[in-house]
Amino acid sequence: MKKQRTFKGKQSFLHGAMILTIGMVIVKAVGALFKIPLANIITENGMGYFGTAYNFYSVLYSLATAGFPVAIAKMVAENYSLGRFNDVRQVKRVSMPIFLVTGSIGTVIMMLGARAYTNAVGNPNAFVPILCLAPSIFFCCMMSIYRGYYEGLRNMYPTAVSEIIEALSKLVFGLAGALTAVWYCNKEFESSGTVLGKVYSESQAVLTTYSVAASAAIIGVTLGSVLGFIYLVIYYRSIGDGITPDMYRGAPKPHSGKSIAKKLVLIAIPIAIGSLVNSIASLIDATFLQRRLGVIMATPEAANVVLDMYRGHIPAECLAIPESIPNFLYGCYGNALTIYMLVSTITQAFGVSALPSLTEYWAKGDTKEVKTSIESILRITCLFCIPAGLGIVALSEPIAALLYGSGSGTQIIGRILVILGVAAIFAAVTTPISSMLQAVGRVDLPVKFLMVGLIIKITLNYILCGIPEVNVLGAGTGSLVCYLLLTVLELVALSRVTKVKFDIKTTFVKPFFCAVLCALTAFGVRFAFGHFGISMRLACLVGISAAVVVYSVSLLITKTLTKSDVLMLPKGEKIAKILEKRGWIG
Repeated sequence: MKKQRTFKGKQSFLHGAMILTIGMVIVKAVGALFKIPLANIITENGMGYFGTAYNFYSVLYSLATAGFPVAIAKMVAENYSLGRFNDVRQVKRVSMPIFLVTGSIGTVIMMLGARAYTNAVGNPNAFVPILCLAPSIFFCCMMSIYRGYYEGLRNMYPTAVSEIIEALSKLVFGLAGALTAVWYCNKEFESSGTVLGKVYSESQAVLTTYSVAASAAIIGVTLGSVLGFIYLVIYYRSIGDGITPDMYRGAPKPHSGKSIAKKLVLIAIPIAIGSLVNSIASLIDATFLQRRLGVIMATPEAANVVLDMYRGHIPAECLAIPESIPNFLYGCYGNALTIYMLVSTITQAFGVSALPSLTEYWAKGDTKEVKTSIESILRITCLFCIPAGLGIVALSEPIAALLYGSGSGTQIIGRILVILGVAAIFAAVTTPISSMLQAVGRVDLPVKFLMVGLIIKITLNYILCGIPEVNVLGAGTGSLVCYLLLTVLELVALSRVTKVKFDIKTTFVKPFFCAVLCALTAFGVRFAFGHFGISMRLACLVGISAAVVVYSVSLLITKTLTKSDVLMLPKGEKIAKILEKRGWIG
């Protein structure tokens, strides 16, 4: 019999965000323990196959989930705040068959379309990695039901724990698979001159080995999605949703499954379009990037510009097979994207936590709490993403060296990060703003703005990546322009829809000032260490540590944090009293 338990209390925005952020930090730490050794094992070439598979997967995953996780969270939060507990359960019941169908279709399409896609991007070695990743669509869709349900109830623990389980499984099974594949393929080639029974030249054997190893690593990713789903099913069956039988009996009768499904679809469609557009844009971006780089490498004069630009940083096996250089550079870009996406991944937790809390206040018509919540969400987002983005710019090459070692692609990754670091600030800010617009009923606006921004991004990337002197660096520039525009448009729309006038000084100016001090400190350490010839890895660690200290002190001196921010923390009242006594909060 299922055990029903009443949770100690719904989590505030910041409390929920902290749970998700802590979970995300653990996930990213485990992910770093996976991706960094993986990048060293399979090099930029293997990461190129890995990234190509993920780009195809992301489009189909967007189609399969179709915005329903956000719609589930929003409807659950809204019904819970209005005391319609039977409708809360009805939302979950209705979403289950929808995801069973879409997840299955997504998996089948990915398998059947793998060959056509790899031929289209000119990367046939990514075929097997795509097949290995396909089952993950189904299990991630099923996980989305439970995650959206609990997020709507403002219980972020199931999401955080399931993500950690996914990451640990990926680490253990993925790395073990990649190491085993490389060892086996190398041993076979040394003994018989073949890889998996086929005869190859030495350079071809190396690239084939990396493809096999990337496939083995992706099997670990798929296993992680299976185990994450199993955990959520067990959690739901043993713990329940925290709503007691008395609460259900006292609530109004639920709406029909048909009306619930209709409302879910109406909310989900704009979100799905936005997610799909974003994924398709990334897919087109990846295709254009590799194709445009391929055009450059096919023209001797243009190819020489790229080879001179990255002389000493392109491995011998790629120089022996020049048509593989676009994949190598794309692998460098993918490694830089991993660092860039760390920032927006963390603020995604802010967006997930913001949606149910703001939905509740908006449904109740509590204008004071709406204003307080919006400003706190924006301020806390800026407090995190601005120093993080500027820190990536200041320590671009040291960060690349710390995470990926002093390999052939480290300097290239560092160059890309200078641009992506600034872009990360705006990409990270847009995530919670989009969630807030969805919470107040304007699910259509984020997708409209995103479509405009991504058209600009794709156009810029196509033009810039085709210029030999710019090549792969052009992709970051397109992202920067896209998300800068998106941030401005969404902020204006949020202010107009909610009638909230932002406190510019406390919300944006103070966090920016403190972040600049933080970045200058990091850059100063990097410059000093470089002047004395000290390793970039040590410069990165010391620079980050010094920047954190300077940033923390500057936040307290400028009273950037407000009392309302602190009160949303666990034990917030006690912390607020301590900070108030010392005059450290505004």
